[in-house]
Amino acid sequence: MPDPAETARAMWAADAASQALGMVLVDLAPGHATVAMTVRADMVNGHDLAHGGLVATLADSAFALACNSRGRTTVASGFDITFLEAGRLGDELVAVARETALRGRSGLYDVTVSRAADGVVVAEMRGRSRAVALTGRQ
Repeated sequence: MPDPAETARAMWAADAASQALGMVLVDLAPGHATVAMTVRADMVNGHDLAHGGLVATLADSAFALACNSRGRTTVASGFDITFLEAGRLGDELVAVARETALRGRSGLYDVTVSRAADGVVVAEMRGRSRAVALTGRQ
C-alpha cells in the first residue's frame, strides 16, 4: 500500500521557496506537520524583527505539508494569521500544523508558530484547504 504522506514529501522536495528560507521538516504524520526555520539577517524588517511575511510563509509551509499528508493533492483556499509576539534575528521558529476538520475536499488547519528557545507563541494561523487535481504536474 502506498504511503499517503508521499504526496506531502514530494511537494516538500520540490518546494524551492521553503528550501531557500532554510526551513527544515521536523515531523510529518496524517493531518500534522512541524517545520522549523531560523531567522537570518536577510529575514528581518526595518524594525529589526522577523518579517511578518516570512513568519506567515513558515506557517503556510507547515499547513501545506499537513493538508497534503493524506495522499491527496491539496492547496490553500485561504488563511488568516494573527501575530502575537515578535521573532528576532537568530530565533528558531517552529510551526506546528494540526488538522481540525476534514470534510470531502475541504479541510481546516490550525498552525501555531512559536520560538523554540522559550515556547513563546509568535503567531497563530488558521488555514483552509481544498483537494484538487493539478493538470500537468501529477
